[in-house]
Amino acid sequence: MIRVGIVGITGYTGEELLKILSLHPRVKITGLYGRSTSSQRLLKDIYPDFENLNLIVESLDIDKISKNCDLVFLALPHGAAFQLVPNFINKGVKIIDLSADFRLKDVSTYEQWYKVNHTAKDFVPKAVYGLSEINFENIKTASLIANPGCYPTSITLGIAPSIKENFVDLNNITIDSKSGISGAGRKSAQEYFKNEYPNCKAYEIAGTHRHIPEIEQELSGLSGESVVVSFTPHIIPVERGMLSTIYLNLKRSVTSNEVLNYYKDFYKNKVFIKVFNDGDFPSIKDVVNTNYCCIGLKIDVRTNKLIIISVIDNLVKGASGQAVENMNIMFDLKESTGLI
Repeated sequence: MIRVGIVGITGYTGEELLKILSLHPRVKITGLYGRSTSSQRLLKDIYPDFENLNLIVESLDIDKISKNCDLVFLALPHGAAFQLVPNFINKGVKIIDLSADFRLKDVSTYEQWYKVNHTAKDFVPKAVYGLSEINFENIKTASLIANPGCYPTSITLGIAPSIKENFVDLNNITIDSKSGISGAGRKSAQEYFKNEYPNCKAYEIAGTHRHIPEIEQELSGLSGESVVVSFTPHIIPVERGMLSTIYLNLKRSVTSNEVLNYYKDFYKNKVFIKVFNDGDFPSIKDVVNTNYCCIGLKIDVRTNKLIIISVIDNLVKGASGQAVENMNIMFDLKESTGLI
């Protein structure tokens, strides 16, 4: 059994990790921890639905956690994980960090976008970006996983086969993404459902969303050239789910069926990717409460554009499910264990 701890369980991702890990056949949850040295609380007092687990949420104690856990999930806000990671790694504990603290390989870029001084710079090169469809082999031997963001997951998986086959122009990428309100965090979600529901709105427009450098980093890495994207995120009146519509200019003549075949071949052994047939397009309902990414596409002959629809559950494939998938790979389990 893998002895697992979770640091930070009061947010959406912490709760989702509990749901998945409590049913995982190869996991023993050996510790739940708050974000600070605050007093202990019964888990059932925070989440009554988990009363049967009979667990206590303990104060943060790195030495105790390191003795009790083989792996720790950090479900913390950005700026908190890099304060803890060096201590855990130096004690031989594997880490999956669900924040942005180790995703960006250029620390100055991280500091520019997240407005904090990174205090664990030496550990950034050691982190493996946890997108298994691209980095499977590196994840297997990693001690520190930077779990991808939800928008970058849907977008990178949507575009990756097009980059491999080199039939699109990477100089003009337009992305329109729509997310359930849980992507903004529990506090923002509560305020939204209290004051704004059922509103739909764009936010952080004109190149200001913090996931942009992550998206551009991963697409640049896949293509071998610098990629800049035009990205506009939106909030929609649902709790969870994410749909990204991606517009790419074609640079050579291909049909929708040819592109679909490229995609199906690229993802043929990837258990959590579903490529829809010509004329079928995924919706949020296809992925809610699953770890799947569903992809549909069509060529707009009139404008010479490839239009890709990529859909995930932002809390599962976009966060906690993908984190458990990475754990499975790190411990040589089937990546779908506990997720299907």
